Amino acid sequence: MPATPPLTLEALTTAVEEGAIDTVLVTFTDVQGRLQGKRLHGRYFLEEGVQHGAEGCNYLLAVDVDMNTVGGYQMSSWERGYGDFLLQPDMSTLRLATWLPATALVQCDLLWLDHAPVRQSPRQILKEQARRAAEMGFTALAGTELEFILFDTTYEEAWDRGYRDLTPSNRYNVDYSILGTTRVEPVLRDIRNHMHAAGMVVESAKGECNFGQHEVAFRYADVVTTADQHSVYKNAAKEIAAQHGKALTFIAKYDEREGNSCHIHLSLRGDDGSTVFTDGPGGRSAVFGSFVAGILATLREFTLLYAPNINSYKRYQSGSFAPTTIAWGEDNRTCAVRVVGHGPSLRVENRTPGGDVNPYIAVAGMLAGGLWGIEQGLELEAPYVGNAYLSEDRSRVPVTLREARESFASSEVARAAFGEDVVAHYVNAADVEIAAYDAVVTDWELRRGFERL
Repeated sequence: MPATPPLTLEALTTAVEEGAIDTVLVTFTDVQGRLQGKRLHGRYFLEEGVQHGAEGCNYLLAVDVDMNTVGGYQMSSWERGYGDFLLQPDMSTLRLATWLPATALVQCDLLWLDHAPVRQSPRQILKEQARRAAEMGFTALAGTELEFILFDTTYEEAWDRGYRDLTPSNRYNVDYSILGTTRVEPVLRDIRNHMHAAGMVVESAKGECNFGQHEVAFRYADVVTTADQHSVYKNAAKEIAAQHGKALTFIAKYDEREGNSCHIHLSLRGDDGSTVFTDGPGGRSAVFGSFVAGILATLREFTLLYAPNINSYKRYQSGSFAPTTIAWGEDNRTCAVRVVGHGPSLRVENRTPGGDVNPYIAVAGMLAGGLWGIEQGLELEAPYVGNAYLSEDRSRVPVTLREARESFASSEVARAAFGEDVVAHYVNAADVEIAAYDAVVTDWELRRGFERL
């Protein structure tokens, strides 16, 4: 993590006094991975918000995607009165939000009013796993590769059309195409430059396989910083697209073509910055082997953390560049886990998550699985060679949310790593999603059955 935040408190104070900043977004990331919070006047934030934060209803971690109150949550309910929790700013996340007028943004930890941490909050879950890693002498580093599909329509028009028959901003596959990315460069350039101004290290933008699909890549950082930046970028990209009269989606599977992935790269360093994944020139350490083995061993149980929605599971199709087989390979994109890099850059890539993933929860799952592998001294099996889609003797990635929910709910490793309260919270989130889907009559059912059945 950088020694100073992207925007210092002193710089913000000066900007507020000069009238360059008049609004501070006080935010956190909810269960669905969305940036939520309040807009505070700049002067009020300096006088009150910095020290005391802001309050918000604790139902914000206990609603569905439509913000409906739902049952089954222990931490928040009608019976408990839907009280408040505290949004406590983490000033190391203070940054400019240059895509919005005169605005800065800060991300918060969620605390109960007695200042105890809200354990079910995504940022707290990841911070707990980072703390476990630190106790074992490790610093965890991560990078996320998040894809989206861009459309030549506004969000309002997309809503009115039921999100059907939208025109993608590229009419054909523009994977690595300079011409294809030039066609949408006004949007991509704004995203890159505004994220740079927000303190992120922007690496690149490239086209992807689906029509209108693109990826903007950022430099890796410690796991909490990466998740913080991911959440800001995902929200900002939508706002920037809207300013251009366009809409973009991170949904895991928009249509029958390639879905939106979120490949997560993870590695460990010693707490002194030393390399712990390598052992001698070109060699790999026992720590590396056990860490990867732990991610593999828990992948099926933790898939709920990587694929939290009904739609998430539509990505897992043979030949789609989304995994179906739980195996690891040397630079093999047919496997759920891909190992890439050499020496200090040696890392593990989890290809299971989609663009709809909550980065805090997914990275926490990978880190918890890997640390468990180290604690258990697991040995890494030989890498899979060839097309893992054709494998018949390996465990498979769950194909439905219901299947993943059952695996996570029965996981003793999850309970040991996260705690009973956290497991129960996210199992209930899955139950809410499943129940909502089960109650819906889909277009597919109507087309097949209205006349012919």
